[in-house]
Amino acid sequence: MGREYIEMQRACFDQRSNPFGGKGEEGYSVDVKSKKDLAIDFINAIRNMDPSVLNRLIVREAGEDLAQFFLSYSANLIAKDPNRVLENTSSLMLMGYLIRCYEERSTRSRPVPLQGYALA
Repeated sequence: MGREYIEMQRACFDQRSNPFGGKGEEGYSVDVKSKKDLAIDFINAIRNMDPSVLNRLIVREAGEDLAQFFLSYSANLIAKDPNRVLENTSSLMLMGYLIRCYEERSTRSRPVPLQGYALA
């Protein structure tokens, strides 16, 4: 695993809430963070991240083309109505979240229908 990924995992999860950090014992309970808590953890992690590490993370996870697309889209949106920068920024963040949800739903393995078998 890359250093950036490990830093992000450390920043986003603590021992109590990390669903992957358990020892595998039966009955091990974890506190599940809310979406807002996870968002705050993520924002704090990238806010404190070295810019070169953040850039490598963006390039690796999103790619140059997608990063350029978002930059262009954001610039066009904000240029249309500069007085609504705050609302547009919030909308862009929510759009990013919704895109991630769409990606996750689109890439989930779909159950393959079972072929009918004759029971003997």
